[in-house]
Amino acid sequence: MRDATRTARRTPRTPRTRDGLTAAAVPVLVMAVGVVGVGLVALSVGRFPVPVGDVVQILAGRVRGGEAASAENVVLLVRLPRILLALLVGGGLGIAGAALQATFRNPLVSPEIIGVSAGASFGGALALLLGLGTVYLVAGAFVCGLGALAVLFVLTLARGGASMLMVVLGGVVTGSFFSALVSLVTYLADPYTTLPAIVFWLLGSVATATFAKVGVALVPILAGAATLVLLRWRLNVLSLGDEEAAALGLRPAPLRWVVLGAAALVVAGGVAVCGVIAWVGLVVPHLARMWVGPDHRVLLPVSFLLGGAYLIAVDTLARTATAAEIPLGVITALVGAPVFFVLLRRNRDRIWDSA
Repeated sequence: MRDATRTARRTPRTPRTRDGLTAAAVPVLVMAVGVVGVGLVALSVGRFPVPVGDVVQILAGRVRGGEAASAENVVLLVRLPRILLALLVGGGLGIAGAALQATFRNPLVSPEIIGVSAGASFGGALALLLGLGTVYLVAGAFVCGLGALAVLFVLTLARGGASMLMVVLGGVVTGSFFSALVSLVTYLADPYTTLPAIVFWLLGSVATATFAKVGVALVPILAGAATLVLLRWRLNVLSLGDEEAAALGLRPAPLRWVVLGAAALVVAGGVAVCGVIAWVGLVVPHLARMWVGPDHRVLLPVSFLLGGAYLIAVDTLARTATAAEIPLGVITALVGAPVFFVLLRRNRDRIWDSA
C-alpha cells in the first residue's frame, strides 16, 4: 500500500518549454495576464471613462490634482473595490466548481448542489428582513451557509454513510429546505421597503463593494481556494473513483468532506458579500477543462483566474449596458445557460470523458 501511495505521488513532471517555464505554468501565466488586461479595461470604461494609460498612472500613484483627481477617485474608490470583489467571488466559484465536479465525478455538479448557497441566502435575507446592518447581513449569510453544510453532514451520517449519492440527495434536500425559508422571508417582507432590497440582494451584485467587503471575502475565499489547491493531486486520484483512490492509499470519504468544507467556505464567503451568483461554478470549469485538460494541478488555478476574469467582464457589462445596473445573477444566467448548452452539444464526449 505504501508503494502504491508513493507511486501516486510521483506524478510525471511536465516538459519544460524553451523559455524555462513548465508547460503547466504557461496557461496560468496567460490567464494571469488576461485577468490584468480585463481589469484594466474594466477600470477604464463606464459613465466616467478614463483612458487606460491614465488608469495605469493612477494605479502607479502618479496623479497630481485637478481633473485627474476626479478620475483617481472613480478608479480607486468606486471601480477598484468592485473589480477586486468580482475577481475573488468569480475565482472562488470557478475553483469550487472544478473541485466539486472532480469529487462527484459529474460535470453537471455546481457549488449550488451542496445547499450552501441557499443557506447563505436565507441568512442574508433574514438579516434584511429584521432591518439589521451590513455586518449582520454578512455574518448571517456566512454562518447560515456553513450551517447548511452542517445540516448536510448530519443528514448523511443519519443514513449511516457519506456516499456520493447520499451527499447529492442530502444537498438537494438541504437546498430545498433553505430555499423554502427564503421564500417565507420574502413573503413576510414589506413589499414597499424590505422586499425590493431582499430581491436585489438575492440576484447578486457587487455594486456595493468596498475595500472592507473585499477584506471580509478575502479570508474565507482564499482559505478555501488554498485548501483545494493543496489537494490538487488528491483530486486527480479521487476523480478516478473511490476504489482506485482507496487502492492508492487515500481515504475517499474524509477527503470528500474536506473538499466539501473548503468549497462551502468559498461559496459562503462569496454569497455573504454579494448575494447569489449562479452558473459561474458550472460553466467556468468546463471552459478551463477544455483548454488545459483534466489535470487539477493546472485546472484549479486556471479555473480561479478564468472565473475572476469572467465575473469582472460580466460586472462591467452589467454597469455599462443600461442606465440602471443589471444584477449579476441575471446576466450570468442569460450568458451561462446558452454557453453551457453549446458546450454540451459540441464537446459532449470530450467533457464527459475528461471529467
